[in-house]
Amino acid sequence: MTALTAEDELTAEDETPLLEVRHLTKRYAGVAALRDVSLAVTKGEVHAVIGENGAGKSTLMKILAGVQSQDDGEIVMDGQTITIGSVERALQYGIALIHQELNLADNLDVGANIFLGREPRRFGLIDFAKIAKESRCYLDMVGLDLDPTTIVSSLPVGVQQMVEIAKALSVDARVLIMDEPTSSLSRHETDALFRVIESLRSQGVTIIYISHRLGEIDQIADRVSVLRDGENAGHLTRDQISHDAMVELMVGRDISQFYARTEHPIGQGVLKVEQLRTEAWPQHSINLEVGAGEMVGLAGLVGAGRTELLRAIFGIDRTIAGRVEVDGQPISTLNARHAIEAGLAMVPEDRKQQGLILEMGIRANIGLPGLERNRIAGMFLNRTQQRSDSDRMIREMRIKAPNDAQEVQYLSGGNQQKVVIGKWLSMNPRVLLLDEPTRGVDIGAKQEIYRLMEELAEQGVAVLFVSSEMEEVLSMSDRVIVMHEGQITGQLNRSQLSEEAVMQLATGSRNLTREA
Repeated sequence: MTALTAEDELTAEDETPLLEVRHLTKRYAGVAALRDVSLAVTKGEVHAVIGENGAGKSTLMKILAGVQSQDDGEIVMDGQTITIGSVERALQYGIALIHQELNLADNLDVGANIFLGREPRRFGLIDFAKIAKESRCYLDMVGLDLDPTTIVSSLPVGVQQMVEIAKALSVDARVLIMDEPTSSLSRHETDALFRVIESLRSQGVTIIYISHRLGEIDQIADRVSVLRDGENAGHLTRDQISHDAMVELMVGRDISQFYARTEHPIGQGVLKVEQLRTEAWPQHSINLEVGAGEMVGLAGLVGAGRTELLRAIFGIDRTIAGRVEVDGQPISTLNARHAIEAGLAMVPEDRKQQGLILEMGIRANIGLPGLERNRIAGMFLNRTQQRSDSDRMIREMRIKAPNDAQEVQYLSGGNQQKVVIGKWLSMNPRVLLLDEPTRGVDIGAKQEIYRLMEELAEQGVAVLFVSSEMEEVLSMSDRVIVMHEGQITGQLNRSQLSEEAVMQLATGSRNLTREA
């Protein structure tokens, strides 16, 4: 099968483009993020844009949404060349972007976020009653039964993502760009989003949809455009879309062994949690154990308490009772500093807010956990050790960057995630806690992270990871612990794993509880 070019595809279908980009080029610090990229979308279609991290997808969408400007090329709407240049101008043209990373003011309430910058007024004052009334309509569209006066910071990440979508829907958009909109959503929330997309399509709204979840693309896309290394790799019409066709254009290599697992012995318990009670769920005590070389998946629906448990184990959130042991030694005072000293490492869910200092370089970020360990004479930074750790992690993690001084804010999402993981691996941890390790990561980078998890397990590291992707949980886990409303509802050995069994436990049923 030969993929069509953007121009050939539209000619073949005799469609008039609503929006086109022609020969766009964008450079950052001398590195080309886009090279001569062209794309055309028509009215009322769902047009997917896919590619590995660093392929240029988010850069292209930010240019269309006015967040950034192109260096070369043109943008055409309704047959007329336009200059965007700002988010306000993009909205005037009817182009709205739902960012991959949340773009909410978390100190404001939900309604204020939905109408931020566009507040309705009455007698010169903000009409809060109208904001509340109209916000409820948009929240209903995404299936959220939520009071618009709720402060955003009090909401889980998945719910905040749905608020972001509701905010975009409040703009009378002709082109709605969704950049990884389901990355933090549960299955129920994703289904609700797809119903919204179908409704918008029927109303003539064009959706540009970016996702690393190829099953979603196959389900909802009318056409697919593929980027690779900042260039067009091809386009697929509806009848050409398949998992294999998309992967072939994205990565140009066989990844049939995507979830390749190898059998290896599991040793004695490395991580042991006893009677741990968190402030988030004070009524429930958590007991769990992870052995040397064991990969344990922590499954559950959004809001089940998985993230809160990892944060408590690592000492970020205060615990009410219980203790954590590593290699049989209890952590005397459960805080992040003592957890690191005991051999714990944690990769958080939100890499930009919690995992990185975006304005710092790769080397500086990788060196952060080892500042205490690598001091010379108790007060000087060991730059030789820091450089050695950085070089090793860039090599082992296959981080794509000009050099280790590159500011991480200019890296793709996948490479940023590799830096977050790499900074903790430089500490040679005994226990690795991973919260959504492949969130917003492309199919090729996922494979590299899975390879790394496998290698760590073979070296005897205990891995406890949270994932909302069922296929990931089922494929990568030696054992799965399932949570519901802050408590463990059951455990499933690898031979017992199935989507149905996990979902039964995730929804609160204890009928399928099996001890590992």
